[in-house]
Amino acid sequence: MNAKTKNIVSGLLLGLMLSPAALAQPSVTLADAVEAAWRRSAQSAEVAGQVRRAQAERAGASALWAAPPALEVGVIRDRQRATGSARETEVGIAVPLWLPGQRSARLGQADAESSAATASVVAARLRVAGTVREVAAEVALQRAEMTAAEAQSRELDVLAKDVERRVAAGEMARADALAANAERLAAATSLAQAKQRLQATELQWKALTGMTTLPMLSTAPGAAPVVHPALHSAALNVEAARRRVDAVRASRRDAPELLLRARQEVATGEPNTNGIGIAVRIPFGTASRNEPLLAVALSDLEVAEATERELRQQLEAETAAARSADESAHQQLADESARAKLLRERAALIEKSFKAGETALPEMLRALTAAAQSEASLARQQALLSQATLRLHQALGVMP
Repeated sequence: MNAKTKNIVSGLLLGLMLSPAALAQPSVTLADAVEAAWRRSAQSAEVAGQVRRAQAERAGASALWAAPPALEVGVIRDRQRATGSARETEVGIAVPLWLPGQRSARLGQADAESSAATASVVAARLRVAGTVREVAAEVALQRAEMTAAEAQSRELDVLAKDVERRVAAGEMARADALAANAERLAAATSLAQAKQRLQATELQWKALTGMTTLPMLSTAPGAAPVVHPALHSAALNVEAARRRVDAVRASRRDAPELLLRARQEVATGEPNTNGIGIAVRIPFGTASRNEPLLAVALSDLEVAEATERELRQQLEAETAAARSADESAHQQLADESARAKLLRERAALIEKSFKAGETALPEMLRALTAAAQSEASLARQQALLSQATLRLHQALGVMP
C-alpha cells in the first residue's frame, strides 16, 4: 500500500467514536448524555409523581385524625309551642378517629411506599441509561462502518486512476480499467448506504438526548453496585405491598367518629335552653367490605413477590450472557487485529508486484478488497467491544 492508503487505514479506529462534525464540538461524557435523556423522558415525570404521591400519603398518615373533621349545622324555625313560636339551632363537629394500630400501620405503609418511590427513580434512570448506551453503541458502530467504507472507496479510487494512467500508456488493457472503475463505483454505493445508516442513527441519538456529540465509550470495567438498582426497587415494592396488607388488616371498618354537639333553643316567653352533647359513632366491619380490600392487597403482594423473583432470574441470566459476550469481544478484537496486520502486509507485497507488472489486476483487487474488509472488520469489532462492555455495565447495574 502507498503512504496515502496507510494513512487512511490508520484513521479507521480514530473515526470509530467521533465523526468530523463531532470533533469540532465540546466533549461530553456518557453521564451527561444520560442526564440529558432523563430530562427529556416521560419516565422522569412518572417517578416524580410517584414520589409526590408517597409524600402525600405520609402527610395523611401523620395527621391526628383518620380523616378531615366534618362540621354539622342544623336550624329548625317556627316550631309552634303553647307559649308561641320557637327556634332550635344545633352545631356539631364529627372527628374521625384512628382504629387501634391503624395509624402506625398507615405510617409504616407510607414510609415503605416513600422508599419504594425513591428507589424507582434510580431504577428508572438506569433504564434510560440502558437506552442511551444502546443508541450510543449503534452510532459508534455505524461511524466505524462509514469510516471503513470511506477508506475502501478512496483506495479503489486511487487504484482506478492508476489503472487509467497505465491503460493510456499502453501498459494495461481497457478491460482492466473497466473492472477497476466498476469496483470503484460499487465502493461509492456502499459508502452512500453507510452514510444513510449513520444519519438515521445520529438522528435517533439527537431525539433521545438532544445532543449531536457522541461521548467516548470506554471498555474499562465499572464498579458494580452492591445491589442492582432494579432489584432493590423490586424488593422495596414487595415491602410496600406487605405494608399495605398490614394497613388493610388494621382498617377492619370505617373510621369511628367522635361527635361533639352544641344545641340552643329559643322560645317566645321562655328562657333560652342550651345544651352540649358528646357521642361516638362506630361503623361495623363486615365481610362484604373487608374481604375484597384484603384480597386486592394480598394479590398486589403476590404480584410484587413474583416480579422480584422473575427480575432476579432475568438479571442473573443477562449478567452471565453479557459477561460471556464481553470476554468473547475482547478475544475477537485481538484475533481481528492480528488478521488485519497480516492482510495489510500481504496487500503491500501484491501492490509492489502489481506495479512491477508481475501480478494481474484481479489478484490486486482481491488483495486490496480483503485488506480493506479486514480493516473495516477491525473497526467494527472495536465498536462491538464497546457495545458488549456497555451491556455488561447495564446488566450489572452500573450507572455512568
